[in-house]
Amino acid sequence: MLNRLQESDIKLLRVFYAVASCNGFTAAEPVLRMQRPNISAAIKKLEERLDLVLCHRGRGGFQMTKEGEMVFQETKRIFNAFDNFVFNLKSLHDDYSGHITIVLMAGLPLSMQLAVSKAVKSTMKKFDDIHVNIQTRLYNEVEHVAVSGECHLVVSTYDMVKPESVTFHETGTVCAGRLYCAPSHPLAKYRDVALPKEVRIEDYPAIGISGMSSANYIEDDRRLAIQTFSDSFDACMSAIMTGEYVGLLPDYMRKEQGASLGLVPIGNGELFEFEHELFIMNGKNTRLNPVLRYCIKELSYFITDSQKG
Repeated sequence: MLNRLQESDIKLLRVFYAVASCNGFTAAEPVLRMQRPNISAAIKKLEERLDLVLCHRGRGGFQMTKEGEMVFQETKRIFNAFDNFVFNLKSLHDDYSGHITIVLMAGLPLSMQLAVSKAVKSTMKKFDDIHVNIQTRLYNEVEHVAVSGECHLVVSTYDMVKPESVTFHETGTVCAGRLYCAPSHPLAKYRDVALPKEVRIEDYPAIGISGMSSANYIEDDRRLAIQTFSDSFDACMSAIMTGEYVGLLPDYMRKEQGASLGLVPIGNGELFEFEHELFIMNGKNTRLNPVLRYCIKELSYFITDSQKG
């Protein structure tokens, strides 16, 4: 079992990271510039060092084990931190080159994803030797990745008390939402009309979002009956479409995915309304050099521009 990380272990982890990212040995060959037998030998040596089986390979194809998935996520975190260290170190010498990592909250609308792409393109055009790594994280993870230094910038909505360890840059964009159900749900008949007084929303099981403020689930004297939680808006919508739950969703999900599914706003469309601001976030320990400042400016501009009309 590994007790101390050595330089040779980092090289082996690099191989495993490439294989896991490419989802297979063959696909990782051109990335690593290694032949398959050498890749296989490196993975076997890493498994011996860790005393873990990281992946299964054979006729059934490449498949990571539960332990392999955990090692992959930790390896990703470590290498992101390495890249950030090198980037910040170069910045101290006014050498604006290297990799920057931007994390997007999972489930952002397509318009905002395209806005991020435009901002990244603009940043890479202005700073010739900058490469951008874009990742996604679940709603309840965005604060952690900003503080931990796993990334440079985070684009996400946020509705909790703002921690002092994170800097929030306003985009002037708000993601509004409300209570939804499936067309097969008993409350679907109250679309576009107010709920009768005798209908108690507390009698209908609801699904919540991990990380969302509990204040969202209370409106005046009514309270949603949260029975289970999902880890993202996409997963929440899937649960809602079973017809078993009601749940809160941003309105853009109805426009982009829910329209074809028949997603129904309950009541007159204003039940349990919420508005979450969209922010560009970074940890207080992240050094905002000219590259990151420019990227923040471009992100804010293109996200705001995407919401016009």
